[in-house]
Amino acid sequence: MTTPPHPPSPGAPVPTATYRLQLQPEFGFAEAAAAVPYLASLGVSHLHLSPVLEAVPGSVHGYDVVDHGRVRAELGGEEGLRALSRTAGDHGLGLIADIVPNHMAVPAPERLNRPLWEVLREGRTSPYAKWFDVDWSQHDGRILMPVLEDRIGRLLRRLEVHGDVLRYRGHEFPLRPGTERLPLPELLRAQHYRLAWWRLARTELNYRRFFTVSELIAVRVEDPEVFEATHAMVVRLVREGVLQGLRIDHPDGLADPRGYLRRLQRATQGRCWTVVEKILGEGERLPADWPVAGTTGYDALRHVDGVFVDRAGAAELADAYRSFTGQDADRGGDWGATVRRAARKVVTLDLAAEVDRLVRVAERICAAGTDAGARPGARRGSPEAAASPDGLSDHAPWALRQAVREMLVRLPVYRPYAVPGETPSEWDSGMLEYAARRARRSFDVPAEAEAVDVVLDAALGRLGDSPDHRDFCARFAQTAAALRAKSVEDTAFYRYPALLSACEVGGNPGIPAVSPGDFHAFCARTQRDRPHTGTVLSTHDTKRSADVRARTAVLSEYPADWARFVAETDAHAAGFGSAAPDRHVAWTAWQTSYGIGFPHPEAVVPAMRKAVREAGLRTTWTEPDQAYEAAVEAFVDAGPCGPSMYATQGFANDRAAAVTANELGMALLHLTMPGVPDLYQGTESRYRALVDPDNRRPLHAPTTPYDLASAHRTDAKRLLTVTALLLRREHPEWFDHRGTYTPLAASGPAADHLLAFTRTGRVLTAVTRLAGVLERSGGWSDTELELPEGVWRDRLTPKSPKLRDRVRAADLFASSPVALLVRSG
Repeated sequence: MTTPPHPPSPGAPVPTATYRLQLQPEFGFAEAAAAVPYLASLGVSHLHLSPVLEAVPGSVHGYDVVDHGRVRAELGGEEGLRALSRTAGDHGLGLIADIVPNHMAVPAPERLNRPLWEVLREGRTSPYAKWFDVDWSQHDGRILMPVLEDRIGRLLRRLEVHGDVLRYRGHEFPLRPGTERLPLPELLRAQHYRLAWWRLARTELNYRRFFTVSELIAVRVEDPEVFEATHAMVVRLVREGVLQGLRIDHPDGLADPRGYLRRLQRATQGRCWTVVEKILGEGERLPADWPVAGTTGYDALRHVDGVFVDRAGAAELADAYRSFTGQDADRGGDWGATVRRAARKVVTLDLAAEVDRLVRVAERICAAGTDAGARPGARRGSPEAAASPDGLSDHAPWALRQAVREMLVRLPVYRPYAVPGETPSEWDSGMLEYAARRARRSFDVPAEAEAVDVVLDAALGRLGDSPDHRDFCARFAQTAAALRAKSVEDTAFYRYPALLSACEVGGNPGIPAVSPGDFHAFCARTQRDRPHTGTVLSTHDTKRSADVRARTAVLSEYPADWARFVAETDAHAAGFGSAAPDRHVAWTAWQTSYGIGFPHPEAVVPAMRKAVREAGLRTTWTEPDQAYEAAVEAFVDAGPCGPSMYATQGFANDRAAAVTANELGMALLHLTMPGVPDLYQGTESRYRALVDPDNRRPLHAPTTPYDLASAHRTDAKRLLTVTALLLRREHPEWFDHRGTYTPLAASGPAADHLLAFTRTGRVLTAVTRLAGVLERSGGWSDTELELPEGVWRDRLTPKSPKLRDRVRAADLFASSPVALLVRSG
């Protein structure tokens, strides 16, 4: 289905480019304001702020919101935000804020999270009970609070009653009125919550959470009153002109993303540019009826990264990885098998409580029958479909549980968006039907496999429109999103490190390369359907910054060299007592060391600790193997971050030209392709960072403007970035919905190494791809690029000659692997 173009709403100015600031107590609104003169000089039009509402004290990210009605005091409060808005406005900049509609932080002291405090005190009769997605049928109508470090019987002496508050270590809980003087065991039973060992969250939790993070409780923004209460401050800031845009965090966690976005659009009166943090899978499109400019840009990241990966070399590198590690399919030797194994682990263990809740709802649906009186799960058109079950369930709970799990595991994207009472989209129907066919094969008895049909029809909203039907349809989709995130991004990516640059949010390590044709097709579709969508290369969530990935992608051009280097260097390190605890760790650590450039233990050790825990092969976050982790740390410290780093540097220096081509090429594509580019803090220059906390360090920005005319030309990336951003700001019509995107094809023996396109016939982007392979194959030779009509000059090259008609690639890239041509006149 063709998506209609999305021109800007009246009163919603589209940014030409945004600059992401990671706010935290060390870098608040005042520090951001001090950096405004410099940031404005870069050429961006808007500052993109991480969440600004009140969060858990000390939070370095702000996604753990505790009060939607206040701007965060640690950042400078509402007056600080308004002052930043005024300062930004004085320099021609607007503000875009990240908002978190899906969840709040669980810390319950009244001063932090009053709505949750009231629910814990008053239970389901509280006016705030509708705020949170709680299954009150469980635990005798109480909310499970899995905060105890051990079983409660062993911790009674550590629970203290102070007036009307129950305290345990750093936690505080309200006491139900009238229970303050009861003996402790009786007092605990009388509360509207049940304190429990943290390990019980996996199987017993009865509130929806963010992924598998029990410290973040989901909020029911689908309720109009809850939406109004949680969005009043943000809406006011938009209407008063303090904010001009919004980034919506994790819309896939919401019961009804489309309904939420429509309500948000009405509330803000269409006055802001809005993008959603939606991770699109292979072939997936953003729903056409979502009233937003587009995504935050991980789909663009995948295409930009992929076009700098050599397809054949990546396959050879994967073979080398399997040979070096001896990995079988289950432990990382094959991407598809790795994802399936990870998904089964997550859905069985980590999301057991969520699956059980789905099964309970499915049982009620089966017991009640469909609105039409047909037996749930009966094949449509069969004799059984006409018979009513008279309130009796035909499916055993174990069969429904297996059906739910098998369907979830087989979904190729984050979630469907079906709504009961509406015809599901062709995409959702096809995807879920495919998953159902595969799920039925897991049953030994065909009759028992009919449980899959119940799950299929309920997930597509085809069984009815009752509260249970709506609950199952929404919750299945929400659980699917959590499963995809935890099994792919947070597990499989760490189990399959063949090429680390491909193990990125929105990426596909099984097919890491993107052809020039596919890149052009993506850009043309973006310009046609969502010309104001966001695009990114680095974010606070990327596992490696763009420049680390650019450097790592070069390995796909030298797979044999890298395999030999790792084998020899690892053996040499082991010979001097720096042996890795296993070869999976060795491969990951050496590639990480190479990617970051100058591997310091302060960055690499935490990243490797996270890598082995997320992979969950020998240690995990919840069951850490301290001896194994100590061995990993010792190896990283003495090996990749020790004397062997000089060997890694030598390997990198021999391929420096290919790295530079990737870094500059990725940056220029990002800044000139369709969409609104978002620059993560610090990435205007070379920026090499690993996963958080390394990529969330406070920004140390200059406070004086950057002068392009007198800029030192050794910082090629910043010079390129500012040149492109100023061009976008001077001529937004060349890049937005009013413009065009036209691919250009080179001719000659190295034509595949030259990627080029024009924007509106006025700007021409040309980059070198796979520069290492190009060099080994003899260079550009007589490869040429035919230029569109007119006279062109390269903005990136001082005293650039006038170009027309045809230009030899060797001449075009004589001083740089990239070119940004502008037509004269």
